[in-house]
Amino acid sequence: MVKMRLTRLGKKKKPFYRIVVADSASPRDGRFIEAIGTYDPMQEPAAVKFDEELTKKWLDNGARPTETVSRLLKNAGITK
Repeated sequence: MVKMRLTRLGKKKKPFYRIVVADSASPRDGRFIEAIGTYDPMQEPAAVKFDEELTKKWLDNGARPTETVSRLLKNAGITK
């Protein structure tokens, strides 16, 4: 199954996440198919950027977002 999930980047105590499409069997920070956005929780308010075309393409192809990514998509107005 293909999932949309977060990959952690950044330093210790200063997280930065990349929103990626990956196979569900691959590790959290391992191999991914395509990067579709970023999430920076350290900014006030948290900065979220999506490539809307890629995101909609992967959702239409059956990629399942994790709970966190689905909340970010909903807040960005991409999904309902």
